[in-house]
Parts: sequence; C-alpha cells; structure tokens
Amino acid sequence: MKTPSLVIVAAVRTPFSRAGTDLAHLDAVELGRHAVAALLTRTGIDPMLVDETIIGCVGQPPEAMNIARVIALRAGLPESKPAMTVHRNCASSLEALTLAHAKMCAGQGEVFVVGGTESMSNMPFYFSKPAVAKFAAMSRARDFTGRAKAALHFRLADFAPVIGLKLGLTDPVSNLNMGQTAEVLAREFGITRDMQDAFAMRSHLRATQANHLLNQEIAPILGKTVISTDNGIRADSSLEKLAKLKPLFDTTVGSVTAGNSSQITDGAVALLVATEEAAAAHNWKPLGRLVSYAATGCDPSRMGLGPVRAIDTALHRSGWKLGDADVIEINEAFAAQVLAVMKCLADPASARRAGLEGPLGEIDPAKINACGGAIALGHPVGASGARLVLTALNQLQATDTKRAVVSLCVGGGQGMAACLESL
Repeated sequence: MKTPSLVIVAAVRTPFSRAGTDLAHLDAVELGRHAVAALLTRTGIDPMLVDETIIGCVGQPPEAMNIARVIALRAGLPESKPAMTVHRNCASSLEALTLAHAKMCAGQGEVFVVGGTESMSNMPFYFSKPAVAKFAAMSRARDFTGRAKAALHFRLADFAPVIGLKLGLTDPVSNLNMGQTAEVLAREFGITRDMQDAFAMRSHLRATQANHLLNQEIAPILGKTVISTDNGIRADSSLEKLAKLKPLFDTTVGSVTAGNSSQITDGAVALLVATEEAAAAHNWKPLGRLVSYAATGCDPSRMGLGPVRAIDTALHRSGWKLGDADVIEINEAFAAQVLAVMKCLADPASARRAGLEGPLGEIDPAKINACGGAIALGHPVGASGARLVLTALNQLQATDTKRAVVSLCVGGGQGMAACLESL
C-alpha cells in the first residue's frame, strides 16, 4: 500500500501582536477560531470534508483544556468531527502538521485542519502553594468564625502572584530560563553582542522589506479598529538603538537583550492539509508538500542547538543536502541561538560539539529568514511552527523556487525540522 503524501492546500494566520497590545483582549480560543474560520472562508471548503482538527497550544487556558475542540466548534466545523490539542513547546503547531501526516499514514483521515494558537497576554497568574493551602482551608470553614480564623493566617506575601509565563519559560531540569540558555550558547560559541544586535537589526529590516508578502498571510481582525498587520516590526531598527538595551538574563557579563530576543506575542495560524489524492479529487491546488520531518533531543541547557540535529535528520530522510534548500527558516528564539546553529552547521569543530559527525554546509545569508523572523514578527509559541511553514511556502511561490527547510529549537532540549517542496 502506498504511503499517502501530505500536501498543504491553504494557510492563513492572524496578525502577530506584542503581548499586551492589539490582540490582548482576545484569548487563545478566539485567536484560533479566527484563523480557522478565515481558512474555511478563504478556501470555501465544505466543513464536512475535514476529518479532524489538530491545534498546537502551549499555555492552554483552563476554561478550554482541549482548546482544539473548542476552536473547531466555534469556527463552524461539525460536532461529529473530532479535534485534539498537541503540545511540544515551541514546535507545537509543527507537531500538529506532522501528526496529521501520521494519521493519514495510519488511514485515519484524508483532510485535516492543523495549526497553532497562543495568547501570551493571557497566560495566567498563580498563587504559591502555601497561599493555595490557606485559601483551601478558608473554603472548608463551615461558618463565618471559621473563615475569619483561617483568614488570619494570610500574610502579604501570599497575595504576590506567581507569573505563569515566567514559569513556562524556565526549564525545570536545567533550572535555566530560555534567555539564560541563549547566554550559554553565546559564551560557548563566541557569539558577541555586536553579532547578535546585527542579526536582530537584519530581522526587522528584512521584515520591513517583505511587508507585502507577510501581509498576504494575514486575515485581518475586526474590532474597534481593523488589525491587519504585525505590530512588532521596527522599520527604524538600528545598531545604535539596540546597543542601548541592557542585558536581560545576565546583568553582569551577558549579551542577550530584549532587542536581540524574540518578542512575546499573541497570534494563531491555520493550515488546510490533505492527501494528494484528496486534493486532486476536490480540484485543490496545493501550496506545497511535506517531504520529511524529524524531532530530536539535546541538552536542555543548550536547547537552542535543537535545530542542528533535527535539520540533519530531516535532510537525511528527504535525501536532500542543506545546499539544496532555496528557503531556510530557523525560528529566531534568540539571535545568539540562530547564530550558534548556523555555526554548528558550517564549522567542523562546532558541528561535532552539537552532535553531528561533520558539518552540513554554510547557509547562504540570502536564504535564511528572508522575511525576517521572530525577533521582528514575534513568537506566539504554540503557533510559530505553522507560521514558518506558511512563510516558507509563500516565499517558494513568490520566487518560483522549489525546496524549503524549516526548524525550531524547543524548550526542554529538543529540536524539530521539516523539509517542504512547492508544487
């Protein structure tokens, strides 16, 4: 029996907005609903054709624990069609895409809606364990006197919230937050502050130059105003402005700043994917095809190196060489992290330190993140993987080229990569 080939038929996303700004009033459900509804509207697909919805999300809201199901129903997909949420940290929505392929291979569907959503503005705050115990004791009290006695045990410190986003961006194995892991790579691979700032400036300027292409990806959101563009891009970014920012994660000798790190962002992405046979039967013209993919592990304290082995494995499975790719997208979690990955792919000694037998080759600067990356566009963690697929395929279409590689580092010490080709 022939293994079905997955094609990406259509793709759309919301604008990406800095946390606390344009999209802060929308939760992850509503952002995802908007993306999926826009996908259904743009394609005109009969919702009954969709076998399953698979959505990546990292900060799943407690009121919508299987957020994919809520999104699917609110977007108008039939209640008879199932939905599931996946979580592989930053690669969650890329995992949604590859899971659709696995389900196709298992004969469990031919047409899927996949993608990711994240409202980093609405990541919850928590109380400490001692405070929770005191609240629980007060709730168990049977009368006013009991509640009053329980309340006397509270101290001001009990009302200081624990920031959920901060918890989520800290690895419990290495006890380092994601910015600190970037500092590890900057020191290990000699990535200077100047190099990081130059890369960050390049991200903003490239995103500015590619604004027309990026805007084609977006389904505007209607509210009090029309939100139709990404709001994190700084057309006036300069080395002088970036140099004024202080190190954020190591305030003594650090080099990673808010300016050369990805932005904390709200956004969602939706892709319509299908077997080639299903696409042909419905006269759909696909944007591209998923050729291969891989997820690999690495040291959590060096999690930014995750793309190195993931790219190597995905290329091996596709039969490609790195130089065969016309478009390369590596998610810009941090400038230091992407620069370290590029060094490990090109330099023999660095390649071995990252777990490769030898280098894969030098990346042509013109090929990597040509439309800017997460430093400029933002990194709504559950949605970024699908955004890379969307942006890569659009670049292939716009430049009439053939092959793309997309990859992300993954919090917790993983990497994920996929090879795509235009059709």
